[in-house]
Amino acid sequence: MINVFQPTLGAAELDAVRDVFDSNWLGHGPRTRQFEREFAEHAGLAPERTIFITSATAGLFLAVELLGLGPGDDVVLPSISFVGAANAIAAAGARPVFCDVDPHTLNPTVTDVERALTPATKAVIVLHYGGVPGEVAAIAELCRQRRLALVEDAACAVASTVDGRACGSFGDIAMWSFDAMKILVTGDGGMLHVRDDELARRAHRLAYHGLEHASGFSAAGKGVPHRWWELTVREYGRRVVGNDLTAAIGLVQLHRLPEFVARRREIAGTYDRLLTDAEGVRLPPPVPDGQVSSHYFHWVQLDPAIRDQVAADLLDLGIYTTFRYAPLHRVPAYGDGGHLPGADEAARTTLLLPMHQGLTDADVRTVADSLRKSVDQRRAAAGG
Repeated sequence: MINVFQPTLGAAELDAVRDVFDSNWLGHGPRTRQFEREFAEHAGLAPERTIFITSATAGLFLAVELLGLGPGDDVVLPSISFVGAANAIAAAGARPVFCDVDPHTLNPTVTDVERALTPATKAVIVLHYGGVPGEVAAIAELCRQRRLALVEDAACAVASTVDGRACGSFGDIAMWSFDAMKILVTGDGGMLHVRDDELARRAHRLAYHGLEHASGFSAAGKGVPHRWWELTVREYGRRVVGNDLTAAIGLVQLHRLPEFVARRREIAGTYDRLLTDAEGVRLPPPVPDGQVSSHYFHWVQLDPAIRDQVAADLLDLGIYTTFRYAPLHRVPAYGDGGHLPGADEAARTTLLLPMHQGLTDADVRTVADSLRKSVDQRRAAAGG
């Protein structure tokens, strides 16, 4: 099977895990803090406000809690977005308000966001679709003008920038995903950044049981009371901090990230070159000047009358494709089925092709050739 997503792991990651085993400390510790520092440096952020956590979804739930969102509050987010964002909003009793997206970039424009604002809006959550930054700078400016919090779900944008500035640095709170199908992987995991110093300190507490200071061996003799086993808890927290085992993998992956993204960029260019004259196949728009994409997704758009049939044809040939993300305004749990024509068009036409740094040139050509053949056959059968 040619997979749509696939991690790249090897001897260096195994050696890093072996070192953690040899240290006899697998939990939250020195490698976790090193990963936080090095990732913060990668993104141009403050390490003391950067927290390695168990998942980006945990970061979304923490963001909602840190911002105090709840009943009576509206949060605007694109309908083409990951379910975790809407879950975090709805679970707090706030209302997800879905905005439209450009049907070809699948990112919201600043106009889409502004149109969805209500008198009860307290925050905006924005995703960078497929790693393309979109209009995040303009959306951030809109949020500043309206005194709204901006949360960047930068799960797809681990190496994306706008004019040299990293995605994740535009919002008040941001999170990145390192799950097993992302570019930089730790198995499960994510990174959280909080711009405000006091909120960042609170985020550290909430991510680790609400503790005012660490307890146990890590705190002994380090400025805490002599009874280091005693707890100081003033608010309820949970445990969503990362650990040294996954952080060790993340450190190796972070060092390999430039080569991963460079290979993905090559693959995207090859797809576009092989498919540029394919009838019935619409390629993704070019990345705007001044922006750098992580190339997490690479998609084509097809006539909705044949899109699903083409996906089935490719699956029969051992090529897995998919569509992400299903439009949330159509999800019964929190959707109202409202009129968002860009999101609906994107959901009917878009197909994600295999995109990961492990693809060979032969794999890419196989996908492109198979896509061409299927589209031609299905269009002919439909009289297109």
